[in-house]
Amino acid sequence: MNEPLVLLPGMMCDHRLFEHQVASLGEEREVIVMNIEGHNSMSALAAEVLENAPEKFALGGLSMGGILAMEVFHQAPERITRLALMDTNPRAELDEVKEGRKAHLARTANGEMLNVMQEVMIPKYVHRDIPRPDIEKLCLEMAANLGDTCFINQSLALRDRPDQQDTLRTVTVPTLILMGEDDQLCPRDRHDTMKSLIPHADFIIIPFAGHLPTLEKPEATTRVLHAWLNA
Repeated sequence: MNEPLVLLPGMMCDHRLFEHQVASLGEEREVIVMNIEGHNSMSALAAEVLENAPEKFALGGLSMGGILAMEVFHQAPERITRLALMDTNPRAELDEVKEGRKAHLARTANGEMLNVMQEVMIPKYVHRDIPRPDIEKLCLEMAANLGDTCFINQSLALRDRPDQQDTLRTVTVPTLILMGEDDQLCPRDRHDTMKSLIPHADFIIIPFAGHLPTLEKPEATTRVLHAWLNA
């Protein structure tokens, strides 16, 4: 039996971020998309993932989910059979980004979370030259369903996250690093850094995609994940 696959979604996203991947990859293995909204630290979120995950599993995460996947690996490397890091960042949060989060949290306290998502975040989710109003609408729906408390928890977890570069130096399992070619939130240099820390990793760039290749180019992304899972 193929090992199960645990997928961790990005900030203010749910299982719909991986809908195509779950449908396709689920034909040959169990695929579990975890809820990552219940805590305001990466360490607590990772502990919850491990509590609810199978004993051994392949692990993939996109954006915040990739950051969380690194913490899960840090806590229990012996349980991870494969690792996929998609459109993500191994570094601690920069001070200027932390400053920006203050305003986002203040606006959320005033009931403006969806405005923050619509004005600040979602416009950077897709390839800047390939408008995808359908994906932007879905992202706003996911954010509305998850709500203000999730936004606050995830913002704090991202703000206070540890640098995971030392963790990545210890990775020996089959690893995939994947990004959309026009990722405005986690640019190429973050992925080059991860590749330098995990030299054996496959590094794949998905053309005509931005920060959400699982939605923008679902077939291409699923093919890459299938190859990683069966390598």
